[in-house]
Amino acid sequence: MPGAGERAYVYAKACGIVGKSFVGKRISSLGGVNRLSGLDRLVFPLSGRELPERELLPDLEKRITGRSVQQILTIVSSFSSPPELLIRLLRTYEYSDLKSSLNALVTGETKLPAITDIKPFGTVNFAAFPELGTMLRGTEFEFLLKNKDLKQGGDAIGAQTELDRHYYTSLWKALRALPGKDRVSAERILMEEISLRNSIWALRLRTYYGMSADEAEKHLMDIRVKKGRGPEVSLAADARSSLSLPLDTRSAWARWKQAQFLNPETPGQSWQADPRYFQNAASEHLYRLALHSLRRSPFSIDVAFCFIKLKQFEEDLLTSVAEGLGLGMSSQDVLALLEVEP
Repeated sequence: MPGAGERAYVYAKACGIVGKSFVGKRISSLGGVNRLSGLDRLVFPLSGRELPERELLPDLEKRITGRSVQQILTIVSSFSSPPELLIRLLRTYEYSDLKSSLNALVTGETKLPAITDIKPFGTVNFAAFPELGTMLRGTEFEFLLKNKDLKQGGDAIGAQTELDRHYYTSLWKALRALPGKDRVSAERILMEEISLRNSIWALRLRTYYGMSADEAEKHLMDIRVKKGRGPEVSLAADARSSLSLPLDTRSAWARWKQAQFLNPETPGQSWQADPRYFQNAASEHLYRLALHSLRRSPFSIDVAFCFIKLKQFEEDLLTSVAEGLGLGMSSQDVLALLEVEP
């Protein structure tokens, strides 16, 4: 386990970076931005780019992600032997890139999608795309090679389900391997995240893909955890209980445990469950948990866990604002759409 010196350094470093990040009260500064160039100057005051806005958007998004990854790498690499949990969190980018590559593969793309560099913690040989066998050989993802749908014209949904299940199962195991005092906040946040991720996935599959309850249930992550001395509970339970609820009747969801994240009814309009609204509200909830937990146990691994979650939230927030500005929206409208408040 990391020593006291490393823990103290990580706490100080993490707090310093978060203090300059667009989280907490600093989110309000985004509300006054109305052009991409203004966002660029706000986020990168010393290295803004003089580019036409159509060229600035992809460049800005790339720099936002690059900075986030580098700051996360700074924290993870501060440990002489980084805990597996933190490495797994960093590999969120690898999972996302692998999903993009699988989607490109089944749609017949021959060009590799943009990849986020997480050296030295990456494992997939993305340079071998589209040769999936070479990409995955020797990695923990070799199980995907058995998926018969991963060919041109196939369907990557099953593979994405497998990846999500593998990622969160591995993340949970890595978390549970830590001493209890090192993971108090991380355990709560991760349980919430997995449960909410299941519910989002259930809503998406029923809304966007028209899946039946039985079909959607097959794609849930049935990760089981034990709370105290009680029996094991499934982190897919809330999502599973939603599968029988009608997607066009808000009142039928009133007693559902995660009803607070559903889109509200609008007078004079018929209601439909909106997975995007649910995902944004859930993301805001998880962000709040991480923000309030960052300094709760200064010398625990919780600090680094919460730091990574906050930086990934900030990255998603800034990218969403950039995309909204690129579409002609105001930053205030984007923040409202994302259910984000300072």
